[in-house]
Amino acid sequence: METIIIINDECFGRGDEVLGKKLMGAFLKKIWIRQEKPSTIIFYNAGVKLLAKGSPVLDALNGLYEAGIELIGCGTCIDFYNLKDQLMVGRISNMEEIVDTMMNANHVITI
Repeated sequence: METIIIINDECFGRGDEVLGKKLMGAFLKKIWIRQEKPSTIIFYNAGVKLLAKGSPVLDALNGLYEAGIELIGCGTCIDFYNLKDQLMVGRISNMEEIVDTMMNANHVITI
């Protein structure tokens, strides 16, 4: 069963930004240690900042990547935030691949 996760912000949920960033870190670490993992995590809009230098969740993302999870960042978003040279994990993709990945997944979880 193919499950993908969509991350579209640096924060988990709405409300306090500090709390949201802390929750995002906890969420990614819990995914990292789970036996059952998603096949892909797609990052778009401000979520691509998590893939870049200075991200507080790079340890979890590197662990997920090393566990075989595909980490895909929206190229348009990465360009918008001028992060192309700062990407530390994952790879750059485009909306066509993002749509194909979402449409072919059994489960799509958006946070």
